[in-house]
Amino acid sequence: MSTPRAFTHTEPGLSALLEDLRQRELIFHRPGFHTHMSSDYWEVGASGHRYSRDFILRHLEQNPPVDAATAGWQTSDHALQRLGPDTYLLTYTLLQGDRLTRRSTIWHSTAVGWQVLYHQGTPALSSQDDEASS
Repeated sequence: MSTPRAFTHTEPGLSALLEDLRQRELIFHRPGFHTHMSSDYWEVGASGHRYSRDFILRHLEQNPPVDAATAGWQTSDHALQRLGPDTYLLTYTLLQGDRLTRRSTIWHSTAVGWQVLYHQGTPALSSQDDEASS
């Protein structure tokens, strides 16, 4: 079953921005990524727990992130939606071995560059969408 267009549609004029933000995404934690997190950043992990910016930074200092490419993580179904002036919602699917999650990140363009306001990971039971339980 293919992914419905509604979940992966990006306005044609946003294609270049989609690629830029996709490359900046947090799962690919690069040195200095903390400079892209707003001071009031927070996230909801796939566990359902809420995490503050300070907690995330402390955790990553003590537990450096794995290299996503080396670990074989795969992303797909990237989409970008404008939420307001200079604010965008990036969504995608992340496959980490057998673990499938839907991810969303809110990015805001500022005078000093892109800032992440919020991130969420939600576990998915299957790669299919629009399923009705029977």
